[in-house]
Amino acid sequence: MSPRTAIVTRPIALDALVAAVSHPGAGAVATFLGTVRDTNAGLTVTLLEYHVYERLAEAELASIAHQVEAELPGVRVACEHRVGTLVVGDVAVACAASAPHRGEAFAACRELIDRVKARVPIWKREHGPDGPYWVGWHDARCGHGHGHGDGDGD
Repeated sequence: MSPRTAIVTRPIALDALVAAVSHPGAGAVATFLGTVRDTNAGLTVTLLEYHVYERLAEAELASIAHQVEAELPGVRVACEHRVGTLVVGDVAVACAASAPHRGEAFAACRELIDRVKARVPIWKREHGPDGPYWVGWHDARCGHGHGHGDGDGD
């Protein structure tokens, strides 16, 4: 695990991530917060459960951060993803990226969250009035999906 990446069960403090990437050569810091919203795919959401394969998730999160930094010279990134039970309004994931200029900081922050969403083994179970359901889960045995998208607004 990188000192600037973590899977956590506590609330995420964005100011700590900003401090982790800030340095005298950074002229820009971009941030991203992913929060629990009250609807997904037209369905009411009352809470989320994030489940994780912790050791693999921590290693993949650190690997992604190192890759982004290696690909974008002068960039420093940090990311935390919260797991466990979260309610509407809670911060689920936070990213920060610093760079000499804003364009690189924005690009690094976007690349970081896109890779985290695509590659880190964290699964989301939403709860609503009709009960809980897994988000984005597909049963390979029957060839069709169960669940309701990935819930990130894309």
